[in-house]
Amino acid sequence: MHTPSIQAFFDETTFTVTYLVSHPETHECAVIDSVLNFDQASGQTSTLLADQLIESIKKQGLTLKWIMETHVHADHLSAAPYLKKHLGGQIVIGNRIKLVQQTFGELLNVETSFLRDGSQFDVLVSEGDQLSLGDRHFSILHTPGHTPACVTYVIEDACFVGDTLFMPDFGTARCDFPGGNVSELYQSIQKILSLPATTRVFTCHDYKAENRNVFAWESTIDEQKRNNIHINHKIDEAMFCEMRKKKDKTLSMPKLIWPSVQINMRAGNMPEPEKNGVSYLKTPINLG
Repeated sequence: MHTPSIQAFFDETTFTVTYLVSHPETHECAVIDSVLNFDQASGQTSTLLADQLIESIKKQGLTLKWIMETHVHADHLSAAPYLKKHLGGQIVIGNRIKLVQQTFGELLNVETSFLRDGSQFDVLVSEGDQLSLGDRHFSILHTPGHTPACVTYVIEDACFVGDTLFMPDFGTARCDFPGGNVSELYQSIQKILSLPATTRVFTCHDYKAENRNVFAWESTIDEQKRNNIHINHKIDEAMFCEMRKKKDKTLSMPKLIWPSVQINMRAGNMPEPEKNGVSYLKTPINLG
């Protein structure tokens, strides 16, 4: 059996973990949740993190097959188009991206040329679909709640859950973004927790829980079921939903939510340049 290799690249600026999953025999690889550096004050992007990832892929002699997004991120920009330009590969997201595009397309009053059909991405996946990596396969779980289009990628004894779960001592995803739903999140987490107990759980972010001094992003299904502070065998759906709604009311919006969503719903591409050749990002004022 050819067990895939998993390497993590952590961006402390956005607290995001990008994963490089590779097949040891065929040397095919997948990148999950890449990051494009962005300075909001200056409006400048850079490819420092993406270039480090590209260098690692080349140094290991890997071929990039999949550039995978667990969802439309609200806290960092995706480097997917940059990776594809330099290494090839296909950009993948859940097929309910169309709902996210519809919702945020209206909130942002985007240009009429913006298609809300997911066509900016190369591959739209649904529950039960598979993506091959050598003789191994990523299986797709639809795990909405944080956003309508969230998916979990499962390969061998590893699952990549995006923002749906954090480390057990930090809890679960927020559900107060447009399209979020606490009941859906609860059911999605139950689906993930039904995986074998020894399955490794790789989260997209870590913010260091209270009383923990180091960043961490890997746990197991068993650890999540026993120790997650938001969802465990002592907490039923009603209790979870009440807790999650109450907690979400105390949270500030991510500082990069509007830049991130505008770009990430376009598969990491910038909005169409205006007549002067420059792309611009919108921020709604006093929305809702």
